[in-house]
Amino acid sequence: MSNNTPLEIRVGVDVGCYQHNVAIGLPNGDFLEEFEISHTSDGFREFFLRIGAHEKKYNCGVAVAMEGFNGHARPLDTMICVRDYRLYNVNNLKLARFKEIFPAAAKTDVIDARKALELFQLRDHLPSARDVLQEVKAVPQENAILKRLTRRRRFLVNERVRIINSLQTDLRAVCPGLLDITNDAGNLWFLRFLTSTDSLKKLARLRLATLLKIPGVGKKYANSIRHWQEKAIYSPEVDWVGDMIQEDALRVLELHDKIKTLEKRCEDIGRHSRTAALISSIPGYGPVCSATLAGEIGTIDRFRSEASLALYLGMATLDNSSGKHKSSKNPRHVNARAKAAMMIAIDRHRKGVPESQKYYVKKRSEGKAHNQAIRALGRHLSRVIYKMLKEDRPYQMR
Repeated sequence: MSNNTPLEIRVGVDVGCYQHNVAIGLPNGDFLEEFEISHTSDGFREFFLRIGAHEKKYNCGVAVAMEGFNGHARPLDTMICVRDYRLYNVNNLKLARFKEIFPAAAKTDVIDARKALELFQLRDHLPSARDVLQEVKAVPQENAILKRLTRRRRFLVNERVRIINSLQTDLRAVCPGLLDITNDAGNLWFLRFLTSTDSLKKLARLRLATLLKIPGVGKKYANSIRHWQEKAIYSPEVDWVGDMIQEDALRVLELHDKIKTLEKRCEDIGRHSRTAALISSIPGYGPVCSATLAGEIGTIDRFRSEASLALYLGMATLDNSSGKHKSSKNPRHVNARAKAAMMIAIDRHRKGVPESQKYYVKKRSEGKAHNQAIRALGRHLSRVIYKMLKEDRPYQMR
């Protein structure tokens, strides 16, 4: 064992849906024990009792490495952090490469748990392998809440988009010409119009006075509806698909209200998040994008440099050059949610900041596509965000 390696109990956990395999060892490679626990309160109790016995014997700290942090490992990962053990997340992609270089006799959960212990030793003696085990840093509670809320919001938004696409297809097949009134089945007034009667056929017989009582339907839209009513036709499917269309319309209205409620909660909690407050000081970064980034970043202490943050946000590429061939490739280990929020916010940002717009136009003139130019600008903004969060200061215009 290296003299620079402190004595600590090291624990490798291979996480499963219903049970987890655990291997315990020391930094010098000595193997202490291995066992299996169930994903229950009794299993968690056994986990900490066994580790506690070794902790008491050697009178040292504990470091735990697990594959599947914040996934099937919940709530075990949270319980580990509460005990002030050092928690490391196993990078799945780099673990796969490690298994290719140092293959085991077979692929089993027990072997995977032992591999986690070997990763600790690799990390001790090979600095370039430090990214294989990424230490999980404490995240402010408000950022953890924002992460769950913004992910839930995105889930509902995706559901709304899926239903609206299906709704538009059904309307064109069942009620030709009806969708032409608006060309967007997601319009709230149109959805309220679709659900204003108990039958889709009755829409063609609604009087002007009734139409004007529907929220959002003014004289302009009412006249467009009246024009459609004069030549309204339905396909035979309307008898059994009409109810489905109205059910989908009601669901979209319900999702709209839920999404708005979540956005209000995100905005309220974002006021208490220093990370969200700092990011929202950048022009173009609205409450939802700032809350999403604050939740996905968690804490800036997770990142060793601005380059690491840029890769995580999907704003940087990896060098893929070989010999005289110069090229780059997109990284696979990117937070897709954070990247989507960045792309939306950057596009808004460059429209309100002359210098950013000038840089965007320059990249476009070089032959870059829109998304490529946005990511190029995002690479610079990643540096800005990193410095802002590290130095705890808001964005300032020149």
